[in-house]
Amino acid sequence: MHQLFVFAAACAGAAINSVAGGGTLLTVPTLIWLGVPAINANATSTVALWPGSLSGAWGFRREMRQADPRVYALVVPSLIGGLTGAILLQRTPPDVFERLIPALILFATLLFMVQEPLQRRFNLTGLHQARSHWLSWTMLFQLVVGIYGGYFGAGIGIMMLAALSLMGHTDIHQMNGLKNLLAVAINGIAIVYLMFTDLIRWDDAILMSLGAIVGALIGAGTARRVGRAAVRHVVVVVGFVMALSMFLRL
Repeated sequence: MHQLFVFAAACAGAAINSVAGGGTLLTVPTLIWLGVPAINANATSTVALWPGSLSGAWGFRREMRQADPRVYALVVPSLIGGLTGAILLQRTPPDVFERLIPALILFATLLFMVQEPLQRRFNLTGLHQARSHWLSWTMLFQLVVGIYGGYFGAGIGIMMLAALSLMGHTDIHQMNGLKNLLAVAINGIAIVYLMFTDLIRWDDAILMSLGAIVGALIGAGTARRVGRAAVRHVVVVVGFVMALSMFLRL
């Protein structure tokens, strides 16, 4: 039953991550419920969901080919932030940072909700094309997301979608592909560091990785079938559910 639960949780978590983000809130609580200490569950989940992010990015590869090349500069702060977050995870207790998580997720969800009205009101797409400082501010924001992602990670997908929205991106499938690619960078560098610690439960991590690959591919295909509007609704619903669940845990 242990193996069945961890595989199913990773499959569902990766499917959610490929569409909207938030799969960590399935994988980490499942591991804790099965008796894995919280900090080990967090590190194991980071390893387990990484292949799912890679598969999710591959699933949206067609849309990503048409993305503005400047957006790939966000990989740099993703790597720096992911490594910093992993170091913090090993060296500090999670209690203080976990108290900030509900507010961060709620803020990102609200920001994503008002993205389209903001673009119409302030012509954010035109500003993105005309002024390079939008990329600079987004890179700073992505550094913060990377630190958070390397430390805990729940909700980084929604935070990155919000940042991409304010850069002027409007294609939700393209944004999901870019978000998954940046998650690969954040969690990948964090895993490299965590491999030299004793925090990862490798038996669970390997099994969950297999489930994550399956779940991510299913999630990308489902997103195309249901359409852009439905995916946006999923993003908002997942965001509010995550925020509420984290508030209730405090």
